[in-house]
Amino acid sequence: MGGVPHFVSRRAVLSHGVHIVPPLAILGPTTVGPGSTLFSFTLLGFPVRGKLLEAAGTGRLTLEELDGLSSGSKLGARVIVRSHCVIYEGVELGEGVELGHGVLVREATVVGRRARLGSGTVVDGRAVIGDEANVQSGVYIPPGTRIGSRVFIGPRAVITNDRYPPSRRIVETVVEDDAVVGANSTIIAGIRIGRGAVVAAGAVVTRDVEPESVVAGVPARPVMTRREYEEKKRLYEEGSGAGSSGTV
Repeated sequence: MGGVPHFVSRRAVLSHGVHIVPPLAILGPTTVGPGSTLFSFTLLGFPVRGKLLEAAGTGRLTLEELDGLSSGSKLGARVIVRSHCVIYEGVELGEGVELGHGVLVREATVVGRRARLGSGTVVDGRAVIGDEANVQSGVYIPPGTRIGSRVFIGPRAVITNDRYPPSRRIVETVVEDDAVVGANSTIIAGIRIGRGAVVAAGAVVTRDVEPESVVAGVPARPVMTRREYEEKKRLYEEGSGAGSSGTV
């Protein structure tokens, strides 16, 4: 392993059937549910910034010292964590959650059952992601974001939480259940994407999106209903030329 340390805290609780591919580090009273798989170079229970800065000031940056600082994270049953992921203390991953490679999930984030976070995604702490959400690779989710159940977020989409950065006011941004957010889109701080709404790829959303509506452009404007969108998708899936006209 090239001298890379493998560390599992004495306070950690690993349920039966947990499969570990070393080396990795599990800090603090982290719990891992039955049937979960943890791949190499994963770090669970990483301490929050304040604790880390305090430890750095004293020069105590060994895994043993960080272990003593960590309050641990919580992983449910049958969670899959691929290599090079970092999960901070205070994070909860529900049953069946699946992480791609190199995912960062910071403190006080809750991820619902069977949600998926794609490779390179950053969840920057204090966020909520609902059951069966599908977050594709390279997405940025800031603190104060709430994402509902069965939401799809395309690659490289960016959600923001500060309208005048860098300011001292962070606002909540919400993506409601069953919404679709297209690749490379940007959601401005404080926006609410309504239930079942669709944001087209590359859109910049500057105002709330009504439920079951589809918006596109910069700034994003309504272009059709979700029902019309689903019909276009059906034709596209069937290979009909009609599905390719009037693209979102």
